[in-house]
Amino acid sequence: MSHESYELKAEARERVGKGSARELRRNGLIPAVIYGDKQAPISISLSTNEVTKRIHAGGFMTTVATIDVDGKKYKVLPKDYQLDPVRDFTMHVDFLRVSGNTQVSVQIPVHFINEEKSQGLKVGGVLNIVRHEVEVHCPADAIPEFFNVDLSGKKIGDSIHISEVTLPKGVTTVIDRDFTIATIVAPAAGVSDEEEAAGEGEAEA
Repeated sequence: MSHESYELKAEARERVGKGSARELRRNGLIPAVIYGDKQAPISISLSTNEVTKRIHAGGFMTTVATIDVDGKKYKVLPKDYQLDPVRDFTMHVDFLRVSGNTQVSVQIPVHFINEEKSQGLKVGGVLNIVRHEVEVHCPADAIPEFFNVDLSGKKIGDSIHISEVTLPKGVTTVIDRDFTIATIVAPAAGVSDEEEAAGEGEAEA
């Protein structure tokens, strides 16, 4: 499952606009908005340090959080954030309100395992990753942390498709076809007959 949930303290913002946002950032705060669930959006401000820590910890966009706005708590999922292109600090965050039956679309990272058991990689083949992340529909309270893709037995020329990944119950891909996640390709210099034979010999052993 996804990363452990966390809570952020926030204050409601009365004033919005560029001038107000600049003033917040000077005071170590980030402007943000909570929207969705058929309710009016709420403009809030959050601690820059707290949000930046959460972003750098990983899993920010796939972890449901609680935001305490002046004592009232909202369950949310981060949907977007903006970074300053020069100084790399967080400028703004959008949060989506969620409940137990909320369906969300999220990008889930792909992890590749058992590279040492791939004949193609053993003989010098290269793993060509087509998708580092896969976008899925899933319940907000059951977001997968990552998908494992098993490379055992994969040879040069093989493609790995999404159908080879076991998706948890209630999780479906946004793209409705058996798309390619990665391929194993020959290195630029090619693979010698001896290397290929050695790889096949090890696989049979």
